[in-house]
Amino acid sequence: MTPSPPLSTPAVERPAPPYRGRLAPSPTGLLHLGHARTFWIASTRARAARGSLLLRNDDLDQARCQPAFVAAMQEDLLWLGLTWDRAMVSQSDRIDRYRRALERLHAAGRIFPCTRSRRDVIEAAGAPHEGGADDEPLYPREFRPNAAAPLPPLGDRIEVNWRFRVPDDVEVAFEDARGGPQRATAGRDFGDFIVWRKDDTPSYQLATVVDEIEFGITEVVRGADLIKSTFRQLLLFKALGRLAPRYFHAPLVLDDKGERLAKRHDALALRTLRAQGRTAQSILKQFEQETRKP
Repeated sequence: MTPSPPLSTPAVERPAPPYRGRLAPSPTGLLHLGHARTFWIASTRARAARGSLLLRNDDLDQARCQPAFVAAMQEDLLWLGLTWDRAMVSQSDRIDRYRRALERLHAAGRIFPCTRSRRDVIEAAGAPHEGGADDEPLYPREFRPNAAAPLPPLGDRIEVNWRFRVPDDVEVAFEDARGGPQRATAGRDFGDFIVWRKDDTPSYQLATVVDEIEFGITEVVRGADLIKSTFRQLLLFKALGRLAPRYFHAPLVLDDKGERLAKRHDALALRTLRAQGRTAQSILKQFEQETRKP
């Protein structure tokens, strides 16, 4: 008698995890209208999905971060009517978590030490600047060590930059909840990027990815100026064997010269506007009107 073939187990469709977003201000200055609108969008999307929202203090830049700005950003968010679940998390308290992720990348051979200065990279032939002053220049492939060469140990204290080796000429893509399909080619549109700095601090790219993973963030709402960072972070999610969240890149608020707001725009800081008599309700109404525009 011919045995019957084994029954195939039907695929069980698992329910999507509950929505969890985050607010991630950096305490290097006062929050301005651009920050406020992005955080309001994040709050609105979390509320619409009946989800939760976490507050993360991105305070890795110890040279620029100030305790006064940490207190101010919380006060300004609450004044605007934005709330979050659970206690605020500070990245400076999580260095050990980021270090473990770095060690995983090191063990997998996905990173390499780099002694080149930023000026070296910018001045190198064929190394055009990738973006604004806060972005990384395109790292020349000839600066890389041989991929087959053994890596030196990380050491207890890191005193050299470590970069993630991107897979050259591989397309990285994602669907942005606002802007639609986004694509970039690794090694052309962005290059090998820093994941740990020579002052022994993790980079924004690595710390953010570790946080999104460990806190179960399902959607990241942030400014459109960070789209290129998303491509880099997608590679880190893959290298760490984890799925990436969804993304919504909000349009930037521009000043009267058409430039994106920065923390030097004190005239548009929430504290300045509040002192001038602006109410939180008027600011939120402004945001609602702007989002209705085509």
